[in-house]
Amino acid sequence: MTAGSFPGTTGRVGVPLDGKGLLDVLGVAAVVIDAHGRIVLWSPQAEDLFGFRAEEALGQYMARLVVGTDHREEAMRLFGEVLREGTAWAGVFPVRHKDGSVRNVEFRNMRLTDDLGGLYALGIAADHSAVERVEAELALSDRLVSQSPIGLAVLDTELRYVLVNPALERINGIPAALHLGRRIGEMVPEVDAPALEAALRAVLTTGTPLLDHPTVGRTPADPDHDHAWSVSFYRLEGPEDRILGVAASVIDVTERMRADADADRSRRRLALIADASARVGTTLEVEKTADELASVVVPELADIAAVDVLDSVLALRRPGAPEEGPELFRALAVKAAARTDALPAADPPGAITMYGADRLVTRCVHTGLPVLVERVGPGDLSRIARNPEAAELLARAGVHSYLAVPLIARGEVLGALDLKRDRNQLPFDGDDVLLATELAARAAVSIDNARWYQSVRNSAVTLQRSLLPGAPPERAGLEVAARYQPAQASSEVGGDWYDVIPLPDDKTALVVGDVMGSGIDAAATMGRLRTATCAFADLDLPPAQVLRHLDRITAGLEHYIATCLFAVFDPSLERCRLSNAGHLPPVRVPADGPAELVTVPPGTPLGVGGGTFRTTWMPFRPGDRLVLYTDGLIETRHEAIDERLALLVGLLDDMRGPLEETCDQLLRALRRPGAPDDVALLIARSTG
Repeated sequence: MTAGSFPGTTGRVGVPLDGKGLLDVLGVAAVVIDAHGRIVLWSPQAEDLFGFRAEEALGQYMARLVVGTDHREEAMRLFGEVLREGTAWAGVFPVRHKDGSVRNVEFRNMRLTDDLGGLYALGIAADHSAVERVEAELALSDRLVSQSPIGLAVLDTELRYVLVNPALERINGIPAALHLGRRIGEMVPEVDAPALEAALRAVLTTGTPLLDHPTVGRTPADPDHDHAWSVSFYRLEGPEDRILGVAASVIDVTERMRADADADRSRRRLALIADASARVGTTLEVEKTADELASVVVPELADIAAVDVLDSVLALRRPGAPEEGPELFRALAVKAAARTDALPAADPPGAITMYGADRLVTRCVHTGLPVLVERVGPGDLSRIARNPEAAELLARAGVHSYLAVPLIARGEVLGALDLKRDRNQLPFDGDDVLLATELAARAAVSIDNARWYQSVRNSAVTLQRSLLPGAPPERAGLEVAARYQPAQASSEVGGDWYDVIPLPDDKTALVVGDVMGSGIDAAATMGRLRTATCAFADLDLPPAQVLRHLDRITAGLEHYIATCLFAVFDPSLERCRLSNAGHLPPVRVPADGPAELVTVPPGTPLGVGGGTFRTTWMPFRPGDRLVLYTDGLIETRHEAIDERLALLVGLLDDMRGPLEETCDQLLRALRRPGAPDDVALLIARSTG
């Protein structure tokens, strides 16, 4: 096929044209005049143009038939020049239509000679307004194509270029002439030519346009960078629905797509910050907060993330960040987007590792500044990993970009957020540094809060445990087991306590109490009450009188209020005397009967002041058990207290084993995960 031609116009002889061509649109007429000025040939188009039928025109003088008297002399002069001199003449001349109107007709006149030497004039004529219209349309079409900033092309039915405008020349970086007769893949092999040609063939077959189809690739105009284009295809059809080929428009949308990508990236980063605000720091636990931070950044920001804190920071003994020297790090969390050799290269949570001053993470905590290695080289891995074996794992995993940002809270460097990429092929950039720094700063405050709260909590727990008795003393006729558990959902301890106090005549005081509130103050108040309880119990006072003394003491302890159950076991009488200050009732489990709540006259809590306390007694024979406890054992937010008390009694009916085992069974059965209150539990059994 000849380059630049459409099917059906390849130069083959005798191929008929379907429908109307350009000459038909113009209605070009042919007229032949002999040397005397008479019409000898008259085409059908001449009938349309001038209005006269052939039988009316043939043999007539042309000038008299279609030229008015005002212009007849000029017409004869021009006719003579054509015949005598053989000079072709082209121009617009007014002619008279059969209907009497005058119309401007565009002529192309030339001399003809027959085989006998006779001279004739051939006139090719068309309506001047029609010619002007077609010329304007052609000029407009040419300018639309040549001056369009959009790349335009026409391809034939074999998908070979027929026309390429200057804009597409610039996009492809190839002159238009080199396109003609060639396919897309031959011109721009760095685009997805098979997919584009498949789309073009679908448009040719169905006639359905394809609009705004995205494609990405490279052209000779910019061979080192990817570009994005929006292409549209539509089928070209001639008269009688003859398929001519496909027209294509190409718009470079690289900048728009980059702007969209940047906007999308910004949205994702804002969403990540919002997600971190909601997910990081949900508890006052250092390890949990670090794990939340690592989970947020993977995989949105990094493929592997580790949170490492200076061990001295966790111990609350770091005076300030040194400028040089190795650092001891405690790994708190590590996350990976997928299984990778880079994961075992990281320190597992809980591990303590020394990193030298040449390591990048050490430099990060020394300077308090991010450390970015956009493209990791072999020499960089030895400064990232803890040892050569870990460096080899990172190399095998394909780690190609690294970023460490400091965890800074209240001006103190706590540690570092360590990020790596192996699956994501984009290197870390400046935007990633800003995002990671923002996330690390938010998490660092939560980690700092958690470490201080844990320190306070540990101090409070240590204080409370130091105030609680050790192993219950051995008493004549009595076996005792006890447990204390701090709250699981709070960073602070409460004021629950128990006590087993030896009394004269082999009697034993059994005490359980609960100071309302939490923290070190509550634990300290509990210690005071326990000391006072031991002192008053040693006087062998009745239980109600002991509670009256404790009430007066508690009323002076900065408005603290406490509940208490005080019981005295007398093995000689096989009974217990009890008094209650606003506490939950104990449970008695007879050796030969069902468990039951013990009815003890209620009294006001300690610290209210002026309360009335009464002493009651119950039998406590060999084999019987008495269970004293604080509300942390049974109270929940969603169940009625009566239901929980009934559950406790039912469980004790079935738990007739050793006392130590019974304590553990009760805690497992009744204690909820994340319990908000601490619990003290004391079980005594009469041995006779």
